[in-house]
Amino acid sequence: MLECWKGVWMRTLNTQHSSLNPILAWLLLVVLGCLPTLAAEGPKPRPIDPPSAEQLRQAIERGVDFLLETQFAHGAWGSIDSKKAYRIYSPMPGAHLAYRTAVTSLATMALLESRQQLQGERRTRVKSALDRGQKWLLQHADDLRRAAPDKLADQLGYTLYNIWGHAYAIQASTGLYQRAEGEQAEQLRNQLKGLIEYQVERLARCTTINGGWGYYDSKARTKRPSDSSMTFTTATVLIALQEAKAMGIEFPEKLTQAAVTSLQRGRLPDFSYLYGDYLRLRPRMDINRPAASLGRSQACNLALRLGGDSRVTDEVLMTWLNRLYARNGWLSMARKGQTPHESHFAIAGYFYYYGHYYAAQCIEQLPADRQPYFQDHLSHILLPLQEKDGSWWDFPMYNYHQQYGTAMAVSALVRCQHGE
Repeated sequence: MLECWKGVWMRTLNTQHSSLNPILAWLLLVVLGCLPTLAAEGPKPRPIDPPSAEQLRQAIERGVDFLLETQFAHGAWGSIDSKKAYRIYSPMPGAHLAYRTAVTSLATMALLESRQQLQGERRTRVKSALDRGQKWLLQHADDLRRAAPDKLADQLGYTLYNIWGHAYAIQASTGLYQRAEGEQAEQLRNQLKGLIEYQVERLARCTTINGGWGYYDSKARTKRPSDSSMTFTTATVLIALQEAKAMGIEFPEKLTQAAVTSLQRGRLPDFSYLYGDYLRLRPRMDINRPAASLGRSQACNLALRLGGDSRVTDEVLMTWLNRLYARNGWLSMARKGQTPHESHFAIAGYFYYYGHYYAAQCIEQLPADRQPYFQDHLSHILLPLQEKDGSWWDFPMYNYHQQYGTAMAVSALVRCQHGE
C-alpha cells in the first residue's frame, strides 16, 4: 500500500497541471520517507596513482621510529614543554594528565596495531616500548578525573578533557589485555580489566544531563555536567565503550541510550553532524555544514554503525569517505593553524588526523572488495604529509601534537594496507 502511494505521488510530482502539486507531493514524499537520501549523494575524488606497498611500509616504520624516539623513560608520551605557540585553556594539573593519558594511549594503540609487520630490532624496541607504556598506564591512568577549577573557571567553565583520556585508555588497555601472555598473563589481564572498569565508571559520572559527553562544563557546578554534549566527543566515547562491552564490561543502558539519542539528534539529513547540542537551533551555521563536519562525520557514523543504527549504511560510509577525499582542502587549510576554529567553516587544525583516523576505521566496515579504493585514497592523502623526522602533526599543542598526530596517522596507514 505504501509503495502504491509513493508511486502515485511520484507521478503527481511530475505533473504540470497545478503549481501546487509539486509542493504537496514533495511534502508527502518527505513524510513517506521515499526521497533519495542526501547522505548517499556527494562529490567524488579525482583518480589517483595509489602509493605502493613499499611506500606505505616505509612511512609506517618511520612513524613508529618517531614514537619510539619520543617516549619518555617512564613510559608516557607528551608533556607540557613546548617551543611552539598554544592557545588552549589547560588548567594544571588535571588537563595535562588528561592529555598525557590520551596521547600515551593513542601511541600505545599505534604500536600494538603495527607491531606484527615489523622486523628485527625495531620489533624488539616496540615490545619494550609497549611494556613501558603499559606500566605507566597501570600506575597513572586511574588518577584521571575531572580537572579541578582554577581562577579562570568562573569565566571559562570547567574542563572535561579527561573524557578523551578515559576513552582512549579503554581502547589501549583492551589491546594490551589481548597482548598479555606468559606466566603473569592472568594477573596482568585482571589489572588491565580493572583499569578499564575505572575509566568506564568515570565516564558514567561525566555524562551530560541531556546525554552524551562534552569537553567543557558551565558555571552551574552541578554534580553531573550541565553543559552541551559534543557530537564527536560522544562518538569517541561510544566507540571505546563498544570495546569495553566486548570484554564483558557493561555501561548503564540508560546512559548509553541517552548518548546515542544525543548523537542522532545532532545528525543532519545529509549526515553532517552538529558541532554540539547547543547549536541544534542553528543547523546551517558554518561550523555545522558538510565542510566543517568532514572531521566529525567519520567518527559519528562509525559510533552509530557499531551501535546498530541501520541508517548508517555502506552507502553512507562510502559517500562520506569520498567527501573527505574530494573536499580535503577544507580540513587541510586548517592544518597547522595556531588558533582553534580560525579557519573556514570554523574548522580547528586538530580535527585533521582525528578525522582520517576514524575514516580508516570506517573503511574496515565495508565489504572487503570495496576497501582497496578507499584505502588507496586515504594513504595517498597521508603519505605526503609526513615530516622529515617521521612525524605527522596538525595543531601546535604543548608537546603532545606530534605524538598524537603520528599515532593517529600510523594507525590509519596500518589499516590502508591491502589484505592478502
